[in-house]
Amino acid sequence: MIKSYIGIGANLGNARETVREAIDQLARTAGCRLMTASSLYSSAPIDSSGDDYVNAVVELQTSLSAQSLLEALQAIELIFGRERPYRNAPRTLDLDVLLYGTEKIATETLTVPHPRMTERAFVLLPLVQIAPDISIPEHGKAADLIDSVRDQVIFQLADSEVMP
Repeated sequence: MIKSYIGIGANLGNARETVREAIDQLARTAGCRLMTASSLYSSAPIDSSGDDYVNAVVELQTSLSAQSLLEALQAIELIFGRERPYRNAPRTLDLDVLLYGTEKIATETLTVPHPRMTERAFVLLPLVQIAPDISIPEHGKAADLIDSVRDQVIFQLADSEVMP
């Protein structure tokens, strides 16, 4: 089993409920076991438009290859009506493989570590919440990167808690 971290975001429809349902869907995905999920966070769009996003990060243990995991995530996105009309379009659901063990992957369809995760408060804060000591290959400890994203608007949603 490989420890993998998945970033979750939504800003169309009932984004808070969509993120919660997506976490449940991930827990039921064949070859995956949900270990923990962060609190829900709200963040302003970056390089995009539309309503604020609801974000979270989950830790999965998976027997799936990185590519198969990506395909499973994309299938879940489709269940929630994900469309890709243009780059960084508002979305019903966005699921990203942030980390897949300690592997570095660069294919046409998948880059791990996620290429912009170190520049996004909506990834770093929930990631550090569930994995305080985690390191990102070639970047070091995630907690040490938080100061570089302090100018981004993000807050933890009051009625969300870390899931076991």
